[in-house]
Amino acid sequence: MQKFTLILLSLCIMVSAETEFAEPKPAIDNPRQIMFSIKSADDEAIHHVLSTANNVLKFYGPENVEMKIIAYYHGIKALEKKYKDIALRVEALMLLDVEFVACGNTMKTKKITEDELIDGSDIVTAGVAEMVERIQDGWVNIIP
Repeated sequence: MQKFTLILLSLCIMVSAETEFAEPKPAIDNPRQIMFSIKSADDEAIHHVLSTANNVLKFYGPENVEMKIIAYYHGIKALEKKYKDIALRVEALMLLDVEFVACGNTMKTKKITEDELIDGSDIVTAGVAEMVERIQDGWVNIIP
């Protein structure tokens, strides 16, 4: 019985352990710089990235995070207005200052115009190159 109680207590301690912030701690003047990418047109994959981004914002607080979500290849679907359920989630994240970036090369290949994108989307020449440059700047690339 004592062994069972000890195991149960150990599990409770592990479950309630808090994440310790690395120094310097996230703050308005020192935000965590976090980037996600969307390359799949699969609705579940897109929603997973958007949910993960939302969870990160909840954890740190949106004021303590700079976040970019870069859509390229088939993932450009995430920034097209015509996919209403995805567009609503993207627009909600934009209200929290999440920057959404579309790959210009993908847009040319798929013949997608700027007018077809969700208002507020940024366009770069190459989505993957944007990711490389942000990583060089110290951004963390998260692949959920």
